[in-house]
Amino acid sequence: MENYEDLFLDMESIKTALQNGDLVLAAALAKKLLVEKENIALSIAVTGESGSGKSSLVNALRGISDKDEAAAEVGVVETTMETVKYTYPNNPNITLCDLPGIGTTKFPAEDYVKKMEFEKLDFFIIVSDTRFRENDAKLALEIQKMKKKFYFIRTKIDNNIRDAERTQRKFNKEQTLCKIRDDCVKNLKELQIESPKIFLVSSAELRDYDFPSFYEILQKDLPEHQREALLLVLPNISLDVINKKKKN
Repeated sequence: MENYEDLFLDMESIKTALQNGDLVLAAALAKKLLVEKENIALSIAVTGESGSGKSSLVNALRGISDKDEAAAEVGVVETTMETVKYTYPNNPNITLCDLPGIGTTKFPAEDYVKKMEFEKLDFFIIVSDTRFRENDAKLALEIQKMKKKFYFIRTKIDNNIRDAERTQRKFNKEQTLCKIRDDCVKNLKELQIESPKIFLVSSAELRDYDFPSFYEILQKDLPEHQREALLLVLPNISLDVINKKKKN
């Protein structure tokens, strides 16, 4: 696999060939570049406790339903201490690594990081369907030491909204979302996580809530070569994603 500098040089070579009118060379270089992009590897870690909506999130990130034959199994009590890997149908080099919740393994955060081989993973998604807990914060701090990116995903937001609408006399959707988000931020700051990146999502309603914003942040945070590879496999959850795919 070539690095970003090599890919940049290939792009420059294609431009030069086009400027010189050498369409055959430009086409050959473009084909080579496309193959190289498809071979770019990206490993995304998803961790959270059993029942947090982690498996549904993995399926949503892959653009498939929970009922798909290739889907991560939903609603199963987690007993394994092994990582389960899922690839994208249109690019097997991009992998979602479903990690067992740290509470399942009973390992201290430092040992969990070693056992799950965090050094081989590119970035991390920490999932919870309620408040983020001390174990989540400990993991984030360990990831921070490795100078890698991590994101907090608060799942099942659609359930929270329905419950609030049913029970609150003066229901306001935006105020409810702000309250949940503020509570997550306050909770994580108390656990020594400064400026946490928190996204409220519903795996069943991808176009709603913070899912599109999450994708936008990923694209900004990733190196360009990985960003382009990820963009090609993303579900079309927003017009912006569709337009970027057309452009690429």
